[in-house]
Amino acid sequence: QVQLVESGGGLVQAGGSLRLSCAASGRTFSSLAIGWFRQAPGKEREFVAHIRRSSGSTYYADSLKGRFTISRVNANDTVFLEMNSLKPEDTAVYYCAARSGTGPFLPGKYDYWGQGTQVTVSS
Repeated sequence: QVQLVESGGGLVQAGGSLRLSCAASGRTFSSLAIGWFRQAPGKEREFVAHIRRSSGSTYYADSLKGRFTISRVNANDTVFLEMNSLKPEDTAVYYCAARSGTGPFLPGKYDYWGQGTQVTVSS
């Protein structure tokens, strides 16, 4: 079993930045690939970013490339999501998710989920 806890959300003005953290426990962190997703009210959960377990290769939703950066520190069992130049449309609950396998970056392909952290961007 894996437990994931997100933190770092909050209220920020448009153009500002936030750094989200995802702390993992319960399993060897380096064996897990981690993804970030977000869900706005009335919308489906969507892929934000992903970082592989071994190579550390990163992947992003096309619309977020250049503004969001995912990174991991295996020694601290933590993954970060740095978000810059935030826009009101980035407002959502952000979730981190973990998996040991591979495949497309779809919510159903991840085995473990955190409870989410709210990000609100004011205009």
